[in-house]
Amino acid sequence: MVRVEARHLRYALALAEHQHFGRAAASLGIAQPPLSTQIAALEREVGERLFDRTPRGVFPTAAGDAFLARARAALAEMDLARVDAARAARGETGRLRIGFIGSSLLDPLPGVLGKFRRSRPEVRLSLQELDNADAALLAGELDVAVGRGGPRGAGAEDLVSVPIGADHLVAVVSVVHPFAGRPAVSVDQLAHEPLIVSPEAASSYLRPLFGADPSVLDAAAKARDVHTIAGLAACCAGVGLGPSRMRLIAREDVRFCDVTPRFRLPDLRMSFRAADSSPVLAAFLSVVRENCAEVGSRLDALLARHPAATERQPALGAS
Repeated sequence: MVRVEARHLRYALALAEHQHFGRAAASLGIAQPPLSTQIAALEREVGERLFDRTPRGVFPTAAGDAFLARARAALAEMDLARVDAARAARGETGRLRIGFIGSSLLDPLPGVLGKFRRSRPEVRLSLQELDNADAALLAGELDVAVGRGGPRGAGAEDLVSVPIGADHLVAVVSVVHPFAGRPAVSVDQLAHEPLIVSPEAASSYLRPLFGADPSVLDAAAKARDVHTIAGLAACCAGVGLGPSRMRLIAREDVRFCDVTPRFRLPDLRMSFRAADSSPVLAAFLSVVRENCAEVGSRLDALLARHPAATERQPALGAS
């Protein structure tokens, strides 16, 4: 019994086109006897005579016409399957699930996501703002997490985490606040003001700032998003504290001040699973590498294992 393969379909189509075994064999680059043998074997497998052999030439029978129509469709689907497989291997199709904290939407995510969307419009992006994107990554609910500081918890050792942005602390106040117009305010001055901070900042990385009396953070108004912090400050609800990239918020009713002494915040970091070999992830990392100076050359070794990520992209240089 002969298994019908793609080559048998091509043989039959070539014979139907040239209507002659010799000419069909020549077009296929094979000898005539093997072609005749393969067509006869195909007819035995199908169980019907597909071609009439006449002195005037070789012509499809009714059964042959029906078979050839399906053969053309099957070969077309196989060609599309190859194209789809190649595109998936280059990271041009598929899905990427990204979780992020709100301040990353000020910078660098707009540039990164915009460029990635333009270069790979058929990749399905799932985007979620989360207070703790790293936890969702560890739980397998995300492919990429953007958060402040490195991932913590069980499974964190299986993640890669790279910095994509550095920040220091700034204060935001209403235009009518006494601090408005000042280039900087001190920690001592802040300690006597009602504050507006994110829950994560209040419970973790801002605690050392008010080492003498961290209770000022416990009494602070809590706002999850930098835009909400700025909005509450504009309403004279207090002095908002947030990352320096918060200065990118375009509002006429607030003013920003540096905090002295300068207080560096944990880096904005992007994390992903080290074992994730997805071409879509590799393509995304390539865009991050080009758009985030803080990453430096730390992604180069990883990207070198994913040639699809640099397909039609500028070469990556060390920095």
